[in-house]
Amino acid sequence: MLTTMVQANTPDEVIALIGRAIPAGAEALGIQTCRFAPELQTEETYKRIFAAAKGLPTYVTHYRGRGNEGKSEDELAAGMLEIAAAGATLVDVMGDLFCPHTDELTDNPRAVRKQKKLIKELHERGAEVLMSSHTHKYLPPARILEIALAQQARGADIVKIVTKADYPEQEIELMATSLLLKKHLKVPFLLLCGENHRIIRRIGPMLGSCMWLCVLEYDECATKAQPLLADVKAIREKFE
Repeated sequence: MLTTMVQANTPDEVIALIGRAIPAGAEALGIQTCRFAPELQTEETYKRIFAAAKGLPTYVTHYRGRGNEGKSEDELAAGMLEIAAAGATLVDVMGDLFCPHTDELTDNPRAVRKQKKLIKELHERGAEVLMSSHTHKYLPPARILEIALAQQARGADIVKIVTKADYPEQEIELMATSLLLKKHLKVPFLLLCGENHRIIRRIGPMLGSCMWLCVLEYDECATKAQPLLADVKAIREKFE
């Protein structure tokens, strides 16, 4: 699935990007509500955006920082529930929500219980849940698998891990890790990589990842590590 991230600072800008991404071939849309100012983070806003998606699946992140600067972990969770109730297809729950951790996967028992409760409530509101761990560093395959299995055990419908590859050897190892996840997980996964060696962002679905995260264009809000929609469309069509 070609999930196109439509990142912008206002709902109107997001809706405008959606209007251009759909005819360009987007098959799902990624929205970062955490970019919006607090007064724009409303049920009405979310419903307008989801209506603009014209039936395509929506993947929503509501991370710390930006418009959520200063919010408590419980306030972030409440925002996720509101997003789910407004009609989001997939809601991103950070793996260290309720207790920040360097690997973005908390091992605090109380926080884990709260995560499981939140995931249950998101499901009750009609959304599926992706749990994400942005590690910001290289991790060996065993640790990546450990994180993925923990996310799965907490009730995630999709697990997502973003790691780093500083050298080509690590990049090759990461490709093999995709096969490890494919073998041991019972749920879909998304394995991504930052830094200079990130070919897995372009061929990850050929190795087992459930979707591409891409961008329509490289504007000021786009994540530069994510490939262009036009490029991954060509890769998917011509890979064989």
